Amino acid sequence: MNEETRRFSGPDLDALVRTPGGEILPAPLGLREAQRVRRFHRTLPGYRATPLASLDGLAARLGVARLFVKDESPRFGLNAFKVLGGSYAIARILGQRLGIPEEDLTFPLLQSEGVRERAGSLTFATATDGNHGRGVAWAARTLGYHAVIFLPRGTARSRVAAIEATGAEAIVTELTYDDAVRQARKIAKDRGWVVVQDTAWDGYEEIPSWVLQGYLTMADEAADQLALEGVEAPTHVFLQAGVGTMAASAAGYLAQRCRPLPRFLLVEPDRADCLFVSAEAGDGRPHPTEGDLTSIMAGLSCGEPNPQVWPILQDLGTAFFRCRDHVAALGMRLLAHPLPGDPAVLSGESGAVGPGLLYLLQTREAYAPLRAALNLGPDSTVLCFSTEGDTDPENYRRVLWEGAYPLPEA
Repeated sequence: MNEETRRFSGPDLDALVRTPGGEILPAPLGLREAQRVRRFHRTLPGYRATPLASLDGLAARLGVARLFVKDESPRFGLNAFKVLGGSYAIARILGQRLGIPEEDLTFPLLQSEGVRERAGSLTFATATDGNHGRGVAWAARTLGYHAVIFLPRGTARSRVAAIEATGAEAIVTELTYDDAVRQARKIAKDRGWVVVQDTAWDGYEEIPSWVLQGYLTMADEAADQLALEGVEAPTHVFLQAGVGTMAASAAGYLAQRCRPLPRFLLVEPDRADCLFVSAEAGDGRPHPTEGDLTSIMAGLSCGEPNPQVWPILQDLGTAFFRCRDHVAALGMRLLAHPLPGDPAVLSGESGAVGPGLLYLLQTREAYAPLRAALNLGPDSTVLCFSTEGDTDPENYRRVLWEGAYPLPEA
């Protein structure tokens, strides 16, 4: 950890605040690429931009100028944003195999009988905590292919059932997420399946880069919606991270579109804090974290960063947070029960941690030095991404109805 990095700790979180470089503006995540990806997504059945909720009442309560939450729960009826990456990657795989130029790729073309005949029988495989696998399975089925989805131990039954409902084969392992990725790789290689993973490793970089680009649609929509609200650039963007792919996609894009450069605040579970650990090491390399990775934020319970995106996050990240589970639970309740005039947002554990963190930063006096270090205050315009809805309905009800994961005493 370099001398310019400041560390803060409290009952809810640990934080590293630093001066970002802001020098890595990745070309594959620029405006032109986002427009191309979004043009493809517009050809998917049921496409429409997901809502950007303006929570003016909560913003006033928290002492910031504006608060926006991008609500991904309606995305293609799949309750999460992840299908954006899986569908685009599968399209690029098929286009590459069949010699279809990238600019000509459309979902109807890939669904056509001639294309399916030329592609032959294909099986797509991936490992997932739920949402990515469901997106891959949905895209594969809609295009007429089979999918096999590997899940880590402890995956909620509702997430398994959602994958099985697409016709895919769901295999719940006794492994962590990262080991499930390795198992999916091995079995897919042995059986000739095509892996569509949202993290990279040596020799496997192209497909994860397409997943990374697929997520650009979400950030591009948000930026357009902010512009309609008269906001050219948010001052603070909360980005939750598992392996870091979504966070890097959004940060890489917004860093090129928005001026002045927003502050990017990267948020993880405290038991799955591989980005925090990597930032703390300060040696420029991604590092794994130890432990069982258990968190209610299942979609973020990853122990190894995506090495492909770590340079982007390392360069653009203003702060790295690791949060206790009750921070996410607080965010779920805040969004589900809004102040008068604010819209409700159906947000699950991984989607709600950003708003929960913002609430605690702005209301706990113990975090006043951290607020100051982040320059969070009455001139701040905050953007959060609620990346999933109630993908685990039973736990969602426990949190909202029964008060599971309550806040500790201030």
